Amino acid sequence: MAVVKPFRGLRPPHEIAKDLACLPYDVMNAEEALAMAKGKECSLLHITRAEIDLPADTDIHSESVYKKSVENFALWRKKGWLVQDENPTYYIYAQTMAGRTQYGIAGCASVDDYLNGVIKKHELTRPDKEQDRMVHIRVNNANIEPVFITYPAVKQIDAIVKKIVKKQKPEYDFKAEDGFGHHFWVIRDPETTKHIEKLFAEKVPFTYVADGHHRTAAAALVGKEKRENNSKHNGTEEYNFFMAVHFPDDQLRIIDYNRTIKDLNGLTDEEFILKLEKGFEIKEKGDKIYKPRRLHNFSMYLGDKWYSLTARKGTYDDNDPIGVLDVTIMTNQILVPILDIQDLRRSKRIDFVGGIRGLGELKKRVDSGEMKVAFALYPVSMKQLITIADSGNIMPPKTTWFEPKLRSGLVIHLLE
Repeated sequence: MAVVKPFRGLRPPHEIAKDLACLPYDVMNAEEALAMAKGKECSLLHITRAEIDLPADTDIHSESVYKKSVENFALWRKKGWLVQDENPTYYIYAQTMAGRTQYGIAGCASVDDYLNGVIKKHELTRPDKEQDRMVHIRVNNANIEPVFITYPAVKQIDAIVKKIVKKQKPEYDFKAEDGFGHHFWVIRDPETTKHIEKLFAEKVPFTYVADGHHRTAAAALVGKEKRENNSKHNGTEEYNFFMAVHFPDDQLRIIDYNRTIKDLNGLTDEEFILKLEKGFEIKEKGDKIYKPRRLHNFSMYLGDKWYSLTARKGTYDDNDPIGVLDVTIMTNQILVPILDIQDLRRSKRIDFVGGIRGLGELKKRVDSGEMKVAFALYPVSMKQLITIADSGNIMPPKTTWFEPKLRSGLVIHLLE
């Protein structure tokens, strides 16, 4: 069963929480991070993307960047911009997008659970990205940014959250610059804390990494490293746990993750469409944006026109958790055989666009000449994600996109 443990969070005073909180480190480049931190002296980006305080040509993986992160982290605590709670507890972190709110519990997941497969994953990680986050965790001796985890919904946990949200004023309550609402409560009753811990231990057999696979792997590996280097290790140390916000699966939605391609592999538009007809029923939709209607239905933008593509029966396997995915169909029917894109992780001819940007972004990138063709996919369901993780399979690259992103800085977990 899953271990989800209370902890003594390091948090900002409520009056600066909005300015200190920031998007995760991996959804922006250095220039964007610098722009986001502008006018916000206390922004956590000075810690998570410390290169913004160094010369523009600084290598983001250089020792000077990690050193600056450590300096800023210490300075933020000295200035009182981050203050540790006196007692271990859980926190409720809710997010609002398009009138819909999802409620998660911030607590510490177990390194052992990750190593033993109680925490399940659905994506592969890259060693270079793991190493970067491991260094960041190691030098700061803290999980600065949370992991996004989901679990099979438990009615009793939902009821506790609902009661606290109804009766207690949130510690933080603000709308970020992207329009998404962020709401945060501290659970102050020790008995409620014990009850939540007990419910996770008794009712939740597995949890699932939704977003932040590299942060999860890095946190677990640093914990493992610390225990191996501690001759007096007993399993209760804080480094045996890492910070995550746990959301019930029935409150989450995955949005589409789309593709743009630079060229047609030497084909004309007509030749490309002709080749597509082997695997798809194609209907021209004109210049009005067309959004996929269901699983196995795609939209394509090519040559100032939108098209509906529906995969023909026999080109997919609904009984195979990977074969049923539209990203698999697209790879097997379009990217590999027609466009000769063999490695989605490394090819420079393909780019991926989160559905949060809208299908207008696909049109824009093709119309500009940057890209030749764009495809929009029907989003993966939470049921599909959990089925794949339970079966021990791994999703193809760039399959899921979660919004809103967790804001970093509302709570931090110290490893000692």
